[in-house]
Amino acid sequence: MSRVCQITGKKVMVGNNVSHSKRRTKRKFYPNLFVKKFYLPEEDRWVTLKVSASGIRNINKKGLKPALEEAKAKGYLASY
Repeated sequence: MSRVCQITGKKVMVGNNVSHSKRRTKRKFYPNLFVKKFYLPEEDRWVTLKVSASGIRNINKKGLKPALEEAKAKGYLASY
């Protein structure tokens, strides 16, 4: 599975390492991802998601069901 948050859609970004002499070499910035299980009481089951730290905060703020529906509407999540 790729390094993409299933709630926020955050993914790897590309940038430069810049040395003291200002030489630039390519590098990657990875999102802060966790594989985490959440309990979905409406369906009485556990859902395993790969989420970023900000995705976990969104789930805590909005609730799991609304966050999953919003992610599915935006196309970050195929099914849950």
